[in-house]
Amino acid sequence: MTIDLYPEIIQEGDLTPDIGSEVDDTVEKIHAACKGFGTDEDRLIKALALRSPEERFKVAIKYKEIHGKELKAVMKSECGSRDFGTALQLLAVPSNETECTIIKKACKGIGTNELLLYPVICGRSNKEIQILKKTFFEMYEKDLGRYLDSELGGAFEKLIFNCLQGSEEAYDPGYHTDEMIKEDVAALHKMGEGKFGTDEGGLFKLLCSRPGEHLQKVNLKYADTHDVTLFKVMEKELAGHCRDATLFLLGMKIKPYVTVAKLIKKACKGAGTNELLLSCTIIRYQICLKEVMLAYTELFGDTLQALVKSEVNGDYERLLVEVCDGCL
Repeated sequence: MTIDLYPEIIQEGDLTPDIGSEVDDTVEKIHAACKGFGTDEDRLIKALALRSPEERFKVAIKYKEIHGKELKAVMKSECGSRDFGTALQLLAVPSNETECTIIKKACKGIGTNELLLYPVICGRSNKEIQILKKTFFEMYEKDLGRYLDSELGGAFEKLIFNCLQGSEEAYDPGYHTDEMIKEDVAALHKMGEGKFGTDEGGLFKLLCSRPGEHLQKVNLKYADTHDVTLFKVMEKELAGHCRDATLFLLGMKIKPYVTVAKLIKKACKGAGTNELLLSCTIIRYQICLKEVMLAYTELFGDTLQALVKSEVNGDYERLLVEVCDGCL
């Protein structure tokens, strides 16, 4: 299964949505929190953290309509660009614009932050990839593929560009048959374990084009035939960011909520916390965060809220915890 992260209002391209009175109320709460000397962070947290992705889309439109300013710019002006302010800015725009902002952040400065980049692009539905590319061009007047071509290289670039094609087949039991499962198992083995060197391009093309429902069966058949899962094969055959991104792609197609839960844990692994990755992941997956939180507890025996409280503090902690609580 492929998770859709954009609300229906973005999927359908509705630029003039019906905006109810509750959105007007949220807009005025945000405006009041930012009015005068100083900022009421508590009111801002309550106003933005508890809004669904669809509601945030409407709030961003309505705020500019009423007050003549981009809500994202207001959040930056009021709360700065440290962890708390950055998280508020990500919440202050529609989901597709949030993701384009993350891509730009991943490519800012010398080098590329691959860990921030690949979760935005790998394991996405065809429709959302097309929306992402269209939005990126509208925001920055640059083709996303050409932009990333100047940032990436090697096998990692091959994987990202396969994902950007948006070529995943729609699942059809009449087409994705037992025979095709056997053929794909043989092909994957030939391109990986059964080959001197790895046919990375072939692996990426097959993994990107096959739907999750089919890959789940391929993974089981591969393990039954060769006594190893596809995940273990990718760990062995690939390296570095390319390996991590491929495992993420495979995970998002076969067990998406577990994969996102592991990404959040990864943001908090080792010395220090990757606050930007933590913010981006929790906010990007808000639409399915309830399922992610259940997977996190099952995997790690604690709540996601407890993790956040142990890793960060202050207004930033309260904002992320409120986002999590709002999904229960």
